[in-house]
Amino acid sequence: MSLKSSNKVETNRYELTVEVDGVTFENAVNKVYKKEVKRINIPGFRKGKAPRAIIEKMYGSEVFYEDAMKELYPEALENAAKEAGLTLVRDKIDLDVESAGKDGFVFKATVTVEPEVSIENYKGIEYKPMSLEITEEDIDNDIKRVQERNSRLVAVEDRAAENGDVAVIDFEGFLDGEAFDGGKAENYSLTLGDGQFIPGFEEQIVGHNAGEEFTINVTFPEDYQAEELAGKATEFKINLHEIKKRELPEVDDEFIKDVSEFETVDEYRADVKEKLAKAREEEAKNDKNNQIAKSLAEKLVAEIPDAMYENAIDNFIGEFEMNLRAQGLDINTYMQYVGLDEQALREQYKERAEAQVKVRLALRAVAEAEGIEASDDEIEAEYNKLAEAYKVDVDRVKAAFTADDIAKDVKNEKAMKLVQESAVEAAAGEEA
Repeated sequence: MSLKSSNKVETNRYELTVEVDGVTFENAVNKVYKKEVKRINIPGFRKGKAPRAIIEKMYGSEVFYEDAMKELYPEALENAAKEAGLTLVRDKIDLDVESAGKDGFVFKATVTVEPEVSIENYKGIEYKPMSLEITEEDIDNDIKRVQERNSRLVAVEDRAAENGDVAVIDFEGFLDGEAFDGGKAENYSLTLGDGQFIPGFEEQIVGHNAGEEFTINVTFPEDYQAEELAGKATEFKINLHEIKKRELPEVDDEFIKDVSEFETVDEYRADVKEKLAKAREEEAKNDKNNQIAKSLAEKLVAEIPDAMYENAIDNFIGEFEMNLRAQGLDINTYMQYVGLDEQALREQYKERAEAQVKVRLALRAVAEAEGIEASDDEIEAEYNKLAEAYKVDVDRVKAAFTADDIAKDVKNEKAMKLVQESAVEAAAGEEA
């Protein structure tokens, strides 16, 4: 299999003329024959036992060509692209067979490739460091979360409902005077101000007292998942049974003993401060790296094919599907539940996908500009790291990822380290 010619037909689209030799083609044809003969009936032969020559005589010498060529296209294209110094992007491929026979076959393929890239001023990128200071308010807020986890609900009898209260209600919704499906519940505990229900619902319960029956009017959002209710004005009858508020425990030494391994409030506050400081350091590191990556992507010069963005979105959705399956859900059920269609789901990942693609290409440009390479030892180390991460044998990792794929990751990682180590803090008062 070899490249005969490579011609650029438009931005990031190339026409490759590829030749597959006779021996390779013959082996593929024979492989298809052995697979297909099991389903072929020829008079005078038992099913699956007809010789290839007999089948070709009856159906034509090219009877197995198409499937054989399909078998060979991917590898032939990959090899031809590599020979041409191009990296293929998963996208529509236009194929045209020029000739096929005992000497092999020749085909033309118009493919999408990764763009030419360049980058400047990637050293000395400025970033705005995050403050590492841990204030008393930060400590208080962390402790308050522990208080809330250990809070209890107590009945409120001397005032009307307020935001933050839990209202225990019966409700029933009506559209044009008729009750609608899914609009009714009894003894439902609703935390006011949390935004669980459609806009306007919780706000109209605030100010009412336990024991009251009243009516509220709300309009469903235009993009509400139930089409029959989207944008419609509705009426809800409310019976407010009870109002509850969260009562937080007092933060004293006894409380600290109950919720932690410490004996006093002071000891606990010191531990919280230490843990918050470590978390803030990690957060600041990630924030710095995100700022650098964003700046790096902005410095990239490249005409990026849309297919690269779409493929990145596909990958994100694939990962999301895997996570859903681990929870016993499928993506169609999820989309129906949250009121999304496929296009809306893809739109959610668009910005993230674009950023990922641009950063990866920018790192490739840095690696090329700096002459960064991946040694055999570094590639082997990366294989071992992946094997450890996935808890599988290294041979399985090598079967899943080519050395070229691993080399790209290693070079990108080294390029990112170079950029990060050369980054500088922005002067006070300046934007990064």
